Amino acid sequence: MGRVTRRTPAVRVEVTPDGVRGSARPDTLAVEEPLEIRVAGTSVTVTMRTPGDDFDLALGNLLTEGVLRRADDVAQLMHCLDEDESGSPTYNVVDVTLAPGVVPDLDRTARSGYQSSACGVCGKTSIDAIAATSQYAVGDDPVRLSPVVVAGLPDVMRESQKVFDKTGGLHAAGIFTAEGDPLVVREDVGRHNAVDKVIGWAAREGRLPLAGHVLVVSGRASFELVQKAVMAGLPALVAVSAPSSLAAELAQEAGLTLVGFARAPRLTVYAGAERLGL
Repeated sequence: MGRVTRRTPAVRVEVTPDGVRGSARPDTLAVEEPLEIRVAGTSVTVTMRTPGDDFDLALGNLLTEGVLRRADDVAQLMHCLDEDESGSPTYNVVDVTLAPGVVPDLDRTARSGYQSSACGVCGKTSIDAIAATSQYAVGDDPVRLSPVVVAGLPDVMRESQKVFDKTGGLHAAGIFTAEGDPLVVREDVGRHNAVDKVIGWAAREGRLPLAGHVLVVSGRASFELVQKAVMAGLPALVAVSAPSSLAAELAQEAGLTLVGFARAPRLTVYAGAERLGL
């Protein structure tokens, strides 16, 4: 399996009133490598990720993008024995074998452009596409959340961000109970990959839909992350930073509670405030 961190040469520069001083010293960086996901031998997507939990990442991606519907659509996940220039295995390709009779929606990969924050498709089209695809009505989830607990969730997740402590360069995602207990936390250079990893874990554990649970992310709440929460049946998404306007619109339409700027003792609620008694 590939390494999560790597040492690299660097020059540390200090600017003082007396001038500029530089010193050469190695630094620890988070590894970023491509992961290709193949379904029945067909390449579905390539994502830049931090190695580790690749099977969870692949399964979570296929489920949250609507290519597959259920975890038991998958019969087997395995790394292909691809090699680098030196002949060493890279573990950068995951091949997914489907259960008998399962037909993946590979057209979803062709339509997935609307998920990009840089795309030109209108917000209403994007929201309608998610509403038509998700199996779960998160708006009907009766869970109630404590604002005190929710505001503290990023701090709880931060305690599990071990690679971030070494590099300062990774996002994190975690799934929590309504009482604030962490079920799983994963790190990755891509925030969407971290979310796919925790949802893929939940799928392999037979926990979907994640009714009554909360998804916590270390950065901003994009449309894509709200989409993934809805596709996994999560009724709440808590972010350390701000949501985008389209993320808030999708959350409101889907009935998902969307919280931004969650930094104890404060938070801002953009959708579903009733779940917090507000």
